[in-house]
Amino acid sequence: MRFLRTPFVQLATIAAGAAALMLALPVAAQQQNRISITTGGTGGVYYPLGGGMANVLSKYVPGLQATAEVTGGSVDNLKLINAGKSEVGFSMADAGWEAYEGLDKFKDGKVDVRTLMVLYPNKMHVVTTEGTGISKLSDLKGKRVSTGSPGSGTEIMAFRVLEAVGIDGKKDIKQERLGAAESVNAIKDRKIDAFFWVGGVPTAAVTDLAATPGIKLKLIDHDEAVDAMNKKYGPLYVKSVIPAGSYPGQDKANAEVDVWNILVASDKMSDQMAYNIVKTLFEKKAELVAVHMEAKNIELKSQPLGSPIPFHPGAKKYLEEQGIKVK
Repeated sequence: MRFLRTPFVQLATIAAGAAALMLALPVAAQQQNRISITTGGTGGVYYPLGGGMANVLSKYVPGLQATAEVTGGSVDNLKLINAGKSEVGFSMADAGWEAYEGLDKFKDGKVDVRTLMVLYPNKMHVVTTEGTGISKLSDLKGKRVSTGSPGSGTEIMAFRVLEAVGIDGKKDIKQERLGAAESVNAIKDRKIDAFFWVGGVPTAAVTDLAATPGIKLKLIDHDEAVDAMNKKYGPLYVKSVIPAGSYPGQDKANAEVDVWNILVASDKMSDQMAYNIVKTLFEKKAELVAVHMEAKNIELKSQPLGSPIPFHPGAKKYLEEQGIKVK
């Protein structure tokens, strides 16, 4: 039997279609506003701080759901952004510069990355323990040394520090490639003699090592590498110190190399999204400090200092509203 379509049936059909469309729209909007923040290993600062950022953004930016992901670190994060698999990532400034320029690990192609905000200065740790015979950088020759996990900014910087003092990281040491937590476990088990780590202070994994009964932490001075590093790679590095007492049993300041951390995104991120992220993270900084004390070093005055790559237009708009000029 054939049914005639009455005006009522037509209206009902239209209404049903409109209702289905209205139900579908929020789902699409949610998908568009779901972002991944790529961080680093669980033993460092990137991961807990990234988790704090994800919580703050999900809580205060309407319609946004953010999650923090564990990764190998800076290089991985930049490659994930380039592949469209991450929207926001943590990076050391030197790794970000290489991605932007298409250098070294990014020689197969530049990454169209932009800075959202300058975070805090990352401190190079050259970590060993009493009894290894290591008291200066040259003592690393012939030793079992972790230079950081594959895909990390630590690995880039470790090789530059070694190169600056005449050590070939591939030939002159017995190289391992471990993250902070894995390095600590390996040094406890006497499987390595020392490790490089670039991160905030205190780094949980290094604190764990220093607090282990029967182990005396040693941080090796290495600020003599700065001049040679900057001469070859540009003004990315700064002489600084890890203050005495930053870790259990650390009785003297450690002369080391700083590099800034930056929060980055693809240049394809909308200006409004970038603006909302930066505005919220600055305005809710106290909640980030409650997650990790390094967040106290995220300051407006640092924004013109720490990024060698351009800022995202949305981030730039917010900073200019605060009277901060950035490139």
